[in-house]
Amino acid sequence: MKKIFLLLFVFSLLGCEKDDICDENTSTTPRLVIEFYDFNASTETLKSVTNLGVIAPSFTEGIGFTGVNKIQVPLKTTEDTTTLRFIQNGSDSDATNDNEDILQFNYSRNEVYISRACGFKTLFTLNPTSPIVPTEPFSSASSWIKNIVIIKANLENENEVHVKIFF
Repeated sequence: MKKIFLLLFVFSLLGCEKDDICDENTSTTPRLVIEFYDFNASTETLKSVTNLGVIAPSFTEGIGFTGVNKIQVPLKTTEDTTTLRFIQNGSDSDATNDNEDILQFNYSRNEVYISRACGFKTLFTLNPTSPIVPTEPFSSASSWIKNIVIIKANLENENEVHVKIFF
């Protein structure tokens, strides 16, 4: 009888699965990676943005960056567009010097199954005909962003730059 119990115990252990915990190193929904460049210099001259705020139009709080030339911003996983306000000097308390450009990002979404523990992630592909649409032309006197170049339209990870913004 003890042998039968021992065999049943061993077989029950062999049938166990490992815990359903998503490893923190597992790739999840990527954010859009943007690098900033000097509009007046060569196309390879990175330029830091001082006091940059990125916020959705209907929100009062967003993401603040200071002295950076590369940022990562999330896109909506439930819609095919995300509109963001890019506010230069937007991280300081004095709003009188703020310079705001509003950009609409257009894309398609593809949900990919990762695992039972991690669920799904969303991959994005920027629209080939109108990937980023500014609310006012870059040539406008009030626009601080002067040009945008798409480097990689498929957002599959955060290890590469997707968009270059010149200012």
